[in-house]
This record gives sequence, structure tokens and C-alpha cells, in this order.
Amino acid sequence: MSSNTKTDTKETTSSSTSKESKKRLPDFSQSVKLKYVKLGYHYLMSHLVTLCLLPLMSVILIQASQMKAQDIQELWAHLQYNLLSVIAISAILALGSTLYIMTRPTSIYLLDFSCYRPPNHLTVHFQKFIHHSTLTGDFLPSSLDFQRKILLRSGLGEETYLPEAMHSIPPRPSMAAAREEAEQVMFGALDNLFANTRVKPKDIGILVVNCSLFNPTPSLSAMIVNKYKLRGNVKSFNLGGMGCSAGVIAIDLAKDMLQVHRNTYAVVVSTENITQNWYFGNNKAMLIPNCLFRVGGAAILLSNKSSDKRRAKYKLLHVVRTHKGADDKAFRCVYQEQDDAGKTGVSLSKDLMAIAGGALKTNITTLGPLVLPISEQLLFFLTLVVKKLFNAKMKPYIPDFKLAFDHFCIHAGGRAVIDELEKNLQLLPLHVEASRMTLHRFGNTSSSSIWYELAYTEAKGRMRKGNRVWQIAFGSGFKCNSAVWEALRYVNPSPKSPWEDCIHKYPVEIA
Repeated sequence: MSSNTKTDTKETTSSSTSKESKKRLPDFSQSVKLKYVKLGYHYLMSHLVTLCLLPLMSVILIQASQMKAQDIQELWAHLQYNLLSVIAISAILALGSTLYIMTRPTSIYLLDFSCYRPPNHLTVHFQKFIHHSTLTGDFLPSSLDFQRKILLRSGLGEETYLPEAMHSIPPRPSMAAAREEAEQVMFGALDNLFANTRVKPKDIGILVVNCSLFNPTPSLSAMIVNKYKLRGNVKSFNLGGMGCSAGVIAIDLAKDMLQVHRNTYAVVVSTENITQNWYFGNNKAMLIPNCLFRVGGAAILLSNKSSDKRRAKYKLLHVVRTHKGADDKAFRCVYQEQDDAGKTGVSLSKDLMAIAGGALKTNITTLGPLVLPISEQLLFFLTLVVKKLFNAKMKPYIPDFKLAFDHFCIHAGGRAVIDELEKNLQLLPLHVEASRMTLHRFGNTSSSSIWYELAYTEAKGRMRKGNRVWQIAFGSGFKCNSAVWEALRYVNPSPKSPWEDCIHKYPVEIA
């Protein structure tokens, strides 16, 4: 009897529990993904002003709808008696509008850009690289083994390019060979740019060239002026020694010049020279650039003409530059010098990634308020306040830059650089695909790598109207520079894109 009662009690309890569980709300912390909650919060904060103004506008409309003809006549009579005040306010508004129009920055448009693709006979396979390095007789077996390991871990593929002089046995690192390399790269990119845009070289008013390690006399910019017979009053600049981030610096300089010189075009040429900067010694810190740097260059056409907006690809929104050269470690982390045997090369410090991380932090602190939605800025600020007041050990909030940008062009300096930015900025593999594939296909082309990445995104058909692009580059000094662009239309790849006949093979799996 008692056992039956217990059984009935258990059945009653279980049935009541099941009924309660059916009525109980689901556990939203388990069923709703936090990313959707965050997106909702972002949408709310982004439209906060609109949501606050809606009730005010509703009240105004209700009041206006209740006004009678007599009320309107009284308002008009009141304005007539205060005609002087109305005229004064109108004059102030007109003056303010005029001053705003005259002093606002001129819009800078990117009409097109072109990346140089070397001929196939300059391709360097890993086996060929090591074989030629062995034949030179300059490298110890340990140095050859070190370079082999770096190549295998670098993220580079088997189809990158080295200049003609480095394919010779022995190599020909002469001034004539270096000039030949520079001409092939710069003129190859410019010929294609002028052909695609149908802009005459005589119409170019501003020319900016950046190349870090090769700066002959006459300058590279003078070589371009001579080749294309640019006009005598062209404003030409040649930037040297500024590392892999000099491409963004050149864009910034061209932008400033376009603010001053109205109704003209600016051409920016970003490249690096391998021929005279190959290291033939055995210092491991100076051997790494041999394994990473490859031939490449880009030419970019900018305009400040409002009529060019219709055919332009992008509009320049922001340029943010960070320089950490005041710190001795940062200054020397990428340093051209001679080794103990007197052989010149570029030494890479073991502190490079830490210094790059510090420079990036400073750069995005400045860039964040310009591009991030108000929701992310508030979260960052509140986390900072809580950290300062209550919990010093609390991790700082990392803003979600995926809400500000649609595409990321991270300088393809090496696999470690891309890995660190992907991790620290909490990016997805898709966001760093352009950088990884550029490194794999073309290697580290220095300041021009961000343009090969943008060309990759275009070739994949991913660039839509209104999309924002973040180009970010690191360079000696130490510098971290950012450029932000907005797509003005659906962007198709230009003719003779560097990815034209190989984009179907990418992305590839990198071991």
C-alpha cells in the first residue's frame, strides 16, 4: 500500500514537473547566440538619435496639424514685425554655409590602380632558390638550412618572382641592373594604369614615388618624368628609407597636395628594389629578408575633380599615421647595417612583433573614433572606466572593427604578421584571405602589397557599393599607417589585373 502511494506520488510529481517545464521560458543564454545580441545593441546605438527624434517630430506634427488659419496669420504677422531679425538670421546662415563649403576638405577619388606582374621566367621555386644560393658560395651550410626552413614556414608559394639579376650565376647586383628592375616595375604598372584610365601623362600635376632601399640620382620620380615626358611644372616627390608602410605615407602626401592644387590628377608609385639589396652574408637576422621580399610595385591614380566621382572606384575617407621612432628599440627593430664581415643587409629584431603590436594599438586608438559605430565606442569607454576604477586586472575591450570595415588589406609582411593581426583584431579567416593569398602568390612586395590585396578582393567580385576597406601597413622607423577607402560602386577588376589568369585557383590551403 505504501509503495503504491509512493509510486503515485512520484508519477504526480514528475507529471507536474513536466507541465511546469513546458510553461517555463527557454534559457536564452543558451539558445540565443551572443553575436545576435551584440548586433541588436549595435543597431540600437547606431540609430539612437533617430529613435530619440521620432517622438519629438511626432509631437511637432501633431501640434502643426491642430493649427488653424488664424494661428498661421498671427505667426506671419509676428515675423513681419521682426523682419530685421529674420534678415540677420538668414544672413548668418548664408555666411556660415558659404564658409563651410569653402573650407571643407576636397574629396579625393581613386580612379584606378595597377599592380605589376613580372614575366613568368622570373619565377623562383624553393629548390631553385636554395640551389642558386648554394652556387654563389657566399652562404655556410647552416645559413642555407636556415633559409630553407624560413621558406617552408613563410607562407610564400612557389610562384613568386625575383629580378633578372638574381637569376644569374653569379648574381649581378649592379647599379645598371637595379635601374633595369626599377624601370620594368614602375613603367609596367604605369603603362597599364594610363591605358586603363585613358588619362594622358601630360595631365598629371602631382607625382609621388616611394622606394625604401634604392634611391639613385637622378631619382626614381625623375625617371618617370623623363619616360612619360610629364609637364615642367609637375610637383614630384621621391620618398626613401621609409619602409613597407611608405605606400600609405605617399597616399597621405598626395592627398595633402590635392587639397592645395585644385582640379588635377596625382599619381602614386609604390615599389621596392631587390637587386642591390640582397644580403650575401651569414647573419640569420639579416637572411630573413632574402626569403620574404619579392619583386612588385603598384601605380595609383588619384583625382580631386568632382566630375571624376562618377567613374572613380573609391573615395579616400581617412589616413592615420603612427610613428614610434622616439623609442630606441622601435627605431632599430628594422635596421640596415653591415655585418661583421662588412656585408650590407637589413636586420630584423626579435622584438619586431611586440613593437608592431604597440604601434598598431596606438594607431587604432586614433582610428577607432573616426570609423567605429557609437555602440563600440561606448563599450570601449565603459570598459576602460571600469578597469581604471574597480579592476585593474580586467582585460581591455577590443573594439569589433568588423562593424566598421567590410574588407581588410593587411600588409603581407610575413605569416606571423597576418596571424597576429587576425588574432588581436578577432578577424575571421575570410578577412585575412586577401593578405594570405597575396603573400603566397607574390611574396612580400613591401609597400605595394596592400594594393595586390585590394586587387584580389576585386578579382573575387566581393567589392560592393558602400563597402569600406582598411589598408594597414607596418614599416621601419617604426611606423604603423592606415588608409580607409569607401567603394563608390560595384567594382570589377581592371584589365591586366595581377590575378587575371590565376584567381580561379585561390584561395589555396597553406600548410
